[in-house]
Amino acid sequence: MAPKSEIPITRRKLSHEVVERLLKQIQGGGLPPGSQLPSERELMDLYGVGRPAVREAMQALENMGLIEITHGERARVNSLEARDMFLQFDLAARHLLSTSPQTLEHLKEARLLFEVGMVKIAAQRATKKHIQKLEQSVAELERSPRKSPRFIAADMNFHAILASVSGNPICTAVSEAMLQWLGEFHRELVHVPGAENVTISEHRRILECVAKHDVEGAARAMTDHLTRVSQLYRSRDKASPKKPN
Repeated sequence: MAPKSEIPITRRKLSHEVVERLLKQIQGGGLPPGSQLPSERELMDLYGVGRPAVREAMQALENMGLIEITHGERARVNSLEARDMFLQFDLAARHLLSTSPQTLEHLKEARLLFEVGMVKIAAQRATKKHIQKLEQSVAELERSPRKSPRFIAADMNFHAILASVSGNPICTAVSEAMLQWLGEFHRELVHVPGAENVTISEHRRILECVAKHDVEGAARAMTDHLTRVSQLYRSRDKASPKKPN
């Protein structure tokens, strides 16, 4: 009697097999960005499967963001950027953050580690052009009406510029995603009396350190800024009346 297998062999859907084979083609360069995939009929003949399996596979690849399906045309392989990775799970991330307070705390902690690392790189690598962009961002903060979407956008843009100094598209995408996910919570923060003016002064301090290429000073300024932000979140939550269950 043959020994029982430790891992049962599961039956896979035909569409999963089609996805796997097309993925190998895309990842191996056989279907480079911008190229068209074979037609449905050609894929059916190539893999010996029916139309439903091919269509399910194509839909799965589109959901991954790997291909674009246009009615009346062959599907085309997308040219992906780092931010596309985060867009694929953006809705799931927002749902998790809205239903799990602990996850939000983890995100704040991760952002602190990330932003301090980014500001250190910015202090090392910032050019005159980068400094000019940061100055323009702070000036926009100062001009913007307090508690307005314009103020929030300028605030977030400042942090996005710092991440872009790295020249690393993944760092830029991570910054963009974090700022978007925290955006709805950050919108509440600017309603704390006096918080906007403190934000401006803290951004100005960070800018001064980056402009001087003061790496440790920039790290301290960013740590103080984001720590103060987290404290305001907690103070606001404690002061807010609890909703009845």
